[in-house]
Amino acid sequence: MQKLHSIYEMVDVEESVQFLQSLIQVNSVNPDGNEKRVAEAIQAFLASSKLQVELDDLGNNRANLFVSYPDTKTDEKYLVYSGHFDTVPLGKVEWQHDPFSGEIVGNKMYGRGTTDMKAGVAAMILAMDYLSRAGVKLKGKLQFVGTAGEEVDGYGAKTVVQKGQIDKATAMVISEPSENEIYTAHKGCLWLEITTNGKTAHGSMPDQGVNAILAMNDFINGLLKYEFSYTPHPILGHPTLNIGTIEGGVKTNVVPDQCSVTLDIRTVQGQDVDRILKDIEEMLKVIAKKTKATYQIKIINRMESVSTKESNEFVQMAVRTGKKELNLDLNPTGVNYYTDASVYQPHLQIPTFIFGPGHPKLAHQPDEYVEIDKFIESIRYFMALAIEYLGEK
Repeated sequence: MQKLHSIYEMVDVEESVQFLQSLIQVNSVNPDGNEKRVAEAIQAFLASSKLQVELDDLGNNRANLFVSYPDTKTDEKYLVYSGHFDTVPLGKVEWQHDPFSGEIVGNKMYGRGTTDMKAGVAAMILAMDYLSRAGVKLKGKLQFVGTAGEEVDGYGAKTVVQKGQIDKATAMVISEPSENEIYTAHKGCLWLEITTNGKTAHGSMPDQGVNAILAMNDFINGLLKYEFSYTPHPILGHPTLNIGTIEGGVKTNVVPDQCSVTLDIRTVQGQDVDRILKDIEEMLKVIAKKTKATYQIKIINRMESVSTKESNEFVQMAVRTGKKELNLDLNPTGVNYYTDASVYQPHLQIPTFIFGPGHPKLAHQPDEYVEIDKFIESIRYFMALAIEYLGEK
């Protein structure tokens, strides 16, 4: 293996920071995403690079992006680095730093997407570019896959799978925020919209109507007593349920004829999601019979829980690489959020883990930031891992 410390010297901190800033300055809040603008910013940065860049236009200013290391073959090992281009909205809390500036204060860069997850995206791109500039020739294939729509429905990753664009991959790393730790497992999600429908009437004559809010109240009370059927996961533990939004009624003096709630259920491996859906429908049937309300269940999002064993050779190699090259003591663990791995891993059945410079607790928060030293460290880690896993010619 080429001595990595000499290659690390090629990592230009100022250039790396400016590249990340250029991505933060693109507003890719989802909806509507506008991920194509992020892809084009990466294309522009790599215009003079030897890396092969292909933009997959998905329409409506949305796109996936493939960046491939030159002169490699897919009949060898095939490592995919992956990240998404969209971000969540800014929220209603006022930011102290311009969310689309990439403002730097000390060791922190602020902005929407710094931690989730444009810093991870930038680090992977830069790692590939610096390896290429250093003249490193890899035996296997190294490819970055940037996706649209992860924050809503995994649209970009689902498109990649449907088109079979990375079907020969043998291992994957996703640079979601982990504070440069290794996450080998994450929960799945089941997002539901539950609606109860009643009958409107004058507020002074509630007996003449069917109150959809009261029917929903019965459902929520039942939901709070619901017990999941599951086996505790050794890393992820137990499933969770959150009631995220509620909306109903039109006016104080009108019996409400509709009420809706959204549910965020986080699942662990081995859980029967269809069983959860059946249990919820049974609860609603009982309430409908009691109150004369009707109901609808809408699945907003459904993602699988994923896990790669800590004993897997790719994971063990990743741990060794961190220690040997960067003196990182990596201890594989899990996380509650979901990633595009929910789409990829059930299809590809390959070892996958998360490693990224952002802090998980800052994701989706106002004044989100990434620590610059963690960002630079992650670039070097992605460089080292590619060489360690794929080997040099």
